[in-house]
Amino acid sequence: MQLRIGLLGGGSWGTTVGSLLARNTPTLLWARNRDTVAEINEQHTNKTYLPDARLSAKLTATADLEKATREADVLVVGIPSQGFRGVLEEAAPYVRPWVPVISLSKGLEQGSRLRMTQIIDEVLPGHPSGVLTGPNLAREIMSGFAAASVIAMEDEVIVKALQKVFHSGLFRVYTNTDVIGCELGGALKNIIAIAAGMGDGLGAGDNTRAAVITRGLAELSRLGMAMGGKSATFAGLAGMGDLVATCTSAQSRNRYVGEQLGKGRELSEIIAEMNMVAEGVKSVPAVKELAREYAIEMPIVDEVHRVVQEGGKAGGAFRGLLRIGSGAESDPG
Repeated sequence: MQLRIGLLGGGSWGTTVGSLLARNTPTLLWARNRDTVAEINEQHTNKTYLPDARLSAKLTATADLEKATREADVLVVGIPSQGFRGVLEEAAPYVRPWVPVISLSKGLEQGSRLRMTQIIDEVLPGHPSGVLTGPNLAREIMSGFAAASVIAMEDEVIVKALQKVFHSGLFRVYTNTDVIGCELGGALKNIIAIAAGMGDGLGAGDNTRAAVITRGLAELSRLGMAMGGKSATFAGLAGMGDLVATCTSAQSRNRYVGEQLGKGRELSEIIAEMNMVAEGVKSVPAVKELAREYAIEMPIVDEVHRVVQEGGKAGGAFRGLLRIGSGAESDPG
């Protein structure tokens, strides 16, 4: 029997995952925008978020949240982190018991500092929760390029069953039971990508970018392991893989924000012109608070916070990083 998928969210990644899933099993995507719904159903495109992509003709869409949710055997949530809880609470009355819920979001909720699976556990207690994450640039996947992802859940039986549902052609999906590490890798790398982008905007060069990526990996690994993640996760697709893709690709929203900041533009102006969310901007206050709580030194995060939350300049951020003393590579900072 084929599993019926309800997918909430019609952005670039939600639409991409929906198109991949539809190749394997009936998939109904929910979006608030009725024009987007009509375009997916009638033209098999979503030009606002994936301008050159052709979606699977098997993917269908609806603006009716109850319809997308009530018959779903698996619920996939592709809503940005700050709207995640609200949409899930709207959908909660229609979700059948024990249906697994998989997050596509890479962020932390402001205020609560919760990961998305923690929000799922709060809003839908008793439902197996998980995350799909990794170095996944939506436009490349829709263009047919090979990519690899990780689906993480604590239940090994369920995660292996869902692996087959998400795996599609050149989109390879691996399993992991380290939900904490996989989610934190996805959330924290966005902040490091802003730092890498600032360096690109300032013309800092490839050596600097490599240093930011490598030291950034050390930062996110330290915090991630302090919070319960496993070191192997941060060396894999959900950690290093996602970090490299997000810090180097011209398609990366977070790197783009950093690059534009490096060129001297104001954050409000950059955000206003984007039709997609740069999760790192929203997550950095929560990460800074977590670093303080767990007594983890995160100088790159501190400098990104100073720029995006306190109005500092990108050039000053890099001067601040250079002023930090260097010791053994294994030391913090």
